[in-house]
Parts: sequence; C-alpha cells; structure tokens
Amino acid sequence: MKKVLLATGLAALMSTSAMAETIGASIARFDDNFLTVMRNGMTEHAASLDGVDLQVEDATDDVAKQLDQINNFIASGVDAIIVNAVDTSATQAMTQAAESAGVPLVYVNREPANVDTLPENQAFVASNEIESGTLESFQVCRNLRAAGKAGGAKGYVLMGQLSNQAAVQRTKDIHDVVGMDMCSFMEIIDEQTAEWSRDKAQDLMTNWLSSGEDFDFVIANNDEMAIGAIQAMKASGIDMADVQVGGVDATQDALVAMQAGDLDVTVFQDAHGQGAGSVDAALALARGEDLDQKVYIPFKLVTPDNVADFLARN
Repeated sequence: MKKVLLATGLAALMSTSAMAETIGASIARFDDNFLTVMRNGMTEHAASLDGVDLQVEDATDDVAKQLDQINNFIASGVDAIIVNAVDTSATQAMTQAAESAGVPLVYVNREPANVDTLPENQAFVASNEIESGTLESFQVCRNLRAAGKAGGAKGYVLMGQLSNQAAVQRTKDIHDVVGMDMCSFMEIIDEQTAEWSRDKAQDLMTNWLSSGEDFDFVIANNDEMAIGAIQAMKASGIDMADVQVGGVDATQDALVAMQAGDLDVTVFQDAHGQGAGSVDAALALARGEDLDQKVYIPFKLVTPDNVADFLARN
C-alpha cells in the first residue's frame, strides 16, 4: 500500500504538542442521517484531543460552494482539510487547490475520482464499496433461495446520486451478484435513482407499484431509500414477509425497521469510525507522520440474526 511521508521540515513545524492545530471540514450535506453520524464522529473525536480545533461547514450538495469552502479554509490558514465530496467526479479541483497551497487534505466516505493519483499529502478514509453492495445483494439472493424462489425472482433497484462513486459501485455490485450462477434467477425489472432520499424513494416505489407488476425484492443503495420503499409498500398493503428488502449503512432507523420485520438486510458502515479516522488522518498528514494513503474500515453484514449486536452500538 502506498504510504505518505511529508517533508521533515513540515514535521518540525507541526510538532504534536507545540501549537494548536486547526482542521477545516466540508461535508456534502448536513441533512443526511448517515453523514450526521459521520460528522458527529469527527466533532466528538476532535473535542477529545488537546489543542485541536475542528471547523465544519455544510456544502448543501453544491459543488461550487464546496470548492469555495476549501479555498476559504486555505486562506484562513488551517493545518489540514477534510472533504466529504458532493460530487466524487469533481474532486480534482479541490485536490489541486490544496496541493498548490501545501495544505494536507483527507477525503472521507466518498471516494474521489482521482483517488489513485492523490498527491503525497492527501489521503482517503472510507470503507471499500465493493464489499457493501456485494454483501447486501448476495444475502438477498440467499434469502430468496431459502424462501423457495430460486426458480425465478423479480425486483427493483434504488440507486443513489449518480454523481457519487458509492452509488455507481454499489449498483455494479448488485449486477455482479445477479450475474453469478447462484443468483442468476434474479431479474431486475427496473432501476432508477432516488438520490439517497427516503421521500424520493417512497415516490419512486409508489410509481413502480402502480404498474401492478409482481416482484420479490427491492435492493437499495442505502437504508434511507430502502425505508422509503418500505413505507410505500406498507401503504399499499403489501405484506413485508413476501418481499426481500436490502439497504446499506445500518442506520438506527434501519435497525429498528429490521427488528420490526420490515427490512431484511443491511450492511454496517462505520460512519462514526470514518469521521474519527478522518481527523486522525488529517492530523497525521499535518504532522508529517507515516500514513496509509487509503484507509479502509470494513463493512459488516447485518441480518435479523445479529441485529441486536448493532442496536447495542447506538
């Protein structure tokens, strides 16, 4: 794995206890349950460290606003920057701005398009999205087989924002699983984006239900969309025992829905751990310490069999 080691001159300037350290963080949006947990991980961890000041800004899903925030952080003299990207395909400009100013930058949760060409003073902290959609989809496949539907099962896919690498990868994961011999009995009727939103997923699922077509599963790129789909199905009188529903993130609402028998599969993504890890990575870069340039925090499959273990975390 590629390592980051900054110049000893910078390390000398940024001794771990000689001066206070300021980190600027730009979050794609504050009105998102998962990102709120991640942001809390950042702020709580930073608050526990002596001499660390964390300044967090809401990019409100606006790419231009996020770049402005990065430039403002640089102008204010922060020691490092953390970015949860609005658009993962538009990160090169932020990378260049931080690199030109010599300010370390850490991308968190959402993988930047330029992740494999990041400068030496930049890093990425997240979970490997190949695991997320694969774990989710394969468990749905197993559940359908256990329910006696290996002869043929149809369903829908709810995608996140298409500008987001996680949505693209998780959707690819679904198709890769459906392409396996063991799961080739699964047929995707339709797939559309609901932009990570519970409300938009509920509306989209309602539209799908109006077609009257029979289906056996709904696989969503995140829990919020899975919950929105569940709400639409329950409003239409569908017995949730007849439909396999999967999500990703293992949010508190999702775990409650699973305990109620509505959600069948989710995948725990350690949002709090990613937030705290991004602060540690930013400080390590600012101090010139040795750091893996890609820091992955594992996903974990959550089913009704182990949901109590994850409820206990909250």
